[in-house]
Amino acid sequence: MVTLAQARKVALSMPHAEEREHQDHPDFRVNGKIFATLWPDKSMAVAKLTLADQAALIQMDPDAFSLNAWSHQGATTVHLKHITLKQFRKVIQAAWRNVAPKRLLASVDNES
Repeated sequence: MVTLAQARKVALSMPHAEEREHQDHPDFRVNGKIFATLWPDKSMAVAKLTLADQAALIQMDPDAFSLNAWSHQGATTVHLKHITLKQFRKVIQAAWRNVAPKRLLASVDNES
């Protein structure tokens, strides 16, 4: 299980991530693009993934991942009660990489 505080901390740990608000929910952006949102009242997050990653995760663990109204664009619901912190971190890293500018990705990859 991932708490809302842990989810926020993971999202903000991504390089150049900032927290804002989207439709009355906290969101996390890099270069102005949303890579994740939190839905505190539902204990869930939404992560911007590739459609291939989305399909694989939903097939692998339908209790932890599901579709939503924006899923055709990669928005994937993450049920925080059914995921480990390690899994959540990987999902958020993938979401961040999916929207981060290429120059930032290159600089982060060069630091690794």
